Amino acid sequence: MTRVAVVTGGGSGLGREMALALAGAGFAVWVTGRTEEKLKETAAAAGSVGGEGPGAVRYVVLDVADGAAVREFFGGLERVDVLVNNAGVGSPAAAVQDVREEDWRRVVDTNLTGSFLCAQAAYDVMLRQDPKGGRIINNGSISAHVPRPQGIAYTASKHAITGLTKSLELEGRAHGITACQIDIGNAATAMTARMEQGVLQPDGSIAVEPTFDPKIVADFVVRIAELPTSVAVPTLTVMAAGMPYVGRG
Repeated sequence: MTRVAVVTGGGSGLGREMALALAGAGFAVWVTGRTEEKLKETAAAAGSVGGEGPGAVRYVVLDVADGAAVREFFGGLERVDVLVNNAGVGSPAAAVQDVREEDWRRVVDTNLTGSFLCAQAAYDVMLRQDPKGGRIINNGSISAHVPRPQGIAYTASKHAITGLTKSLELEGRAHGITACQIDIGNAATAMTARMEQGVLQPDGSIAVEPTFDPKIVADFVVRIAELPTSVAVPTLTVMAAGMPYVGRG
């Protein structure tokens, strides 16, 4: 039986690395995202454009905040062994009083509601497939624990991912469905490139922060994905050594 993984936000960055690592481990991988060209690049990097079976990477253009589209996509899958909820967006840095409502809603709709909709749809497939069960891996963040200045929307969405993950884990116990939250700090992607130029700190200073190879996160995802569902990994924190975390506030 071919194991099937779905990686949202798989067109670039961490999502691409996760998808390629899962394909390398023998999963048949679906990647989703909003930009077809980026998704094609991910599939091409796996050497499997249009391919099927173990190690293949296929793609579908999908906005995870669109519930109808999410349900249609997952409804067409025969099984889902692993869902990686990786799709996420940030918003322009802004003090609380300056945050635009549209920016808040865009972040929450993608990071939180999108993760819920995909988890819900995957959950439904996992309940019906034979053998029943599966694993949901949510991309959290160090911001699920402590905020960055001027990032209230992103921080709130990632704190909410913690509640989502715990609820999925609790309700999945009877069905062989487990949930994990990976809290990642400064993996070197386009989203974190600014860290190497210097970013705002809680004391008002600007400081360069260390980053690390995102392939390390992908390796962890594969390790968790390959565990039997009798083993739960509720949380995992992976971060660049020396980045401000414990002392951020």
